[in-house]
Amino acid sequence: MDLFGVLRLDELSHGLANLSMFPYFDMAHYIVSIMALREQPGALEVSKVSPLACWFSSMLFCFGGAVLSAIMLAEPPVAPLSNSTSVLLASVIWYLVFYCPMDLVYCCAALLPLRLVLSGMKEVTRTWKVLGGVIQAHNKYKDGLLVMIAIGWAKGAGGGLISNFEQLVRGVWKPETNELLKMSYPTKITLIGAVLFALQQTHYLPLQKHHLMLFYTVFIVVNKSRMMLTGSSALPFANIESAIYKTLFSGHSPYAALTDEVKRACIDNGNTSTTTTKESGKQTPVSPVKGQSGSLKAKEESENTETTNCKKTN
Repeated sequence: MDLFGVLRLDELSHGLANLSMFPYFDMAHYIVSIMALREQPGALEVSKVSPLACWFSSMLFCFGGAVLSAIMLAEPPVAPLSNSTSVLLASVIWYLVFYCPMDLVYCCAALLPLRLVLSGMKEVTRTWKVLGGVIQAHNKYKDGLLVMIAIGWAKGAGGGLISNFEQLVRGVWKPETNELLKMSYPTKITLIGAVLFALQQTHYLPLQKHHLMLFYTVFIVVNKSRMMLTGSSALPFANIESAIYKTLFSGHSPYAALTDEVKRACIDNGNTSTTTTKESGKQTPVSPVKGQSGSLKAKEESENTETTNCKKTN
């Protein structure tokens, strides 16, 4: 592209595309992910009661995307754990974050400057995960655009998408926290990246892969840093999302007025029948049974006859 030639960003994009994630960027990903697990409600208590459950939850936080994408592609879900070096590195970081003496590792990593750097490095790994999932799906399904988007999304944000299963490992069941019901920022930004990279792989987006990698990586790193520095959770595309939702999914149906009129008519009819029943119960006396009416009349006639006789004698 001419823009990249003028700004001399072509070499930078090639250098970013050839950047190795192991070990430093993967280490940052493991640290930030395990710290996020530790900050979950009740995670520290689980680490004291059952270190095995805590370790398994940490591995799901670190390798959840690879596990979910493997399940979706009908591959062994334990295949991501076959890399002994990565699992050992993640296990060492898990132990230091949860059980380091005097809690030194967590306290140091929680400092804002260091955490800012680690979070930025983790966002860089997100680009590689999403792109890796899209390419993996493209190798099996050449024209499967939706499959590429799904696998790239799962590989980049699988830890959040399987959060309910991870919570169940820790003895917590909160189905209302499902990411599909209310997506968090990482899930949304990963979905956008999966769509972009899938369009690029199928040549619907006229942009080279390393250029798109640079654009996407710079955007997510800068936006994540802005959110951490300002303490704001506002998304940069919140207005666009709200406009699309109001336009496509919250419009009034042309039959809404008719439906409201029918409901009101039913309610009015119900209230009218209730009122009529109550009023008729107050005003209309209950008619006696036919078998009892003759005896009641005979009693009234005898009482009247006795009263008349008493008056005559007096």
